[in-house]
Amino acid sequence: MVREPIFKSTALKDLRPTQITVGMQEVAAKRRHWKQKHGDKAGAFLASHMIPVVLGPKDRRYVTDHHHLARALYDEGVREVATSVVLDLSHLDNDAFWVVLDNRGLLHPFDERGRRQGYDKIPKSISDLVDDPFRSLAGALRRTGGYAKDTTPFSEFLWADFLRRRMARKDVAEHFAKAVETALDLAKRREADYLPGWCGPVEE
Repeated sequence: MVREPIFKSTALKDLRPTQITVGMQEVAAKRRHWKQKHGDKAGAFLASHMIPVVLGPKDRRYVTDHHHLARALYDEGVREVATSVVLDLSHLDNDAFWVVLDNRGLLHPFDERGRRQGYDKIPKSISDLVDDPFRSLAGALRRTGGYAKDTTPFSEFLWADFLRRRMARKDVAEHFAKAVETALDLAKRREADYLPGWCGPVEE
């Protein structure tokens, strides 16, 4: 029997992240996009952008994708969004819940320096997500054709980590456009061929 997805309106303030960081430039771009929506267009946009969540202990909803959109809408004063439960783990205790998320690739407990942290460091609110400029750089790199969109969980963070090891944080923060050019060059190199969506030159 095929089960139909169940959608529920959820307060943005009640959504819980499954990662520590976002790229704030990515968030800003989504805020600009949202501001162009008015009336019926705004409603249609929200209806077509369901936030996938895992149901955790105490029936809390943990975001598994679209963290940047959720943060952008929160910052724009949107109070509620439609969520879709993709996995129900509400019967697990807190410790088991985090371990299951981690082992299913639904968790990214890395800080803005790319260092793995304990589960307790993951913010309890979308509003507390921390800026990682390399995540913004990875997003910009994909949009300029540096790599292809991929279904690998947290693929943009893998690219962010690759770039972080080869570029100075200060350069990314202060000279973003130039940093994108440098990232594009790095993305075409053979050393990046292990990354999801890599589309560098292939030798005949």
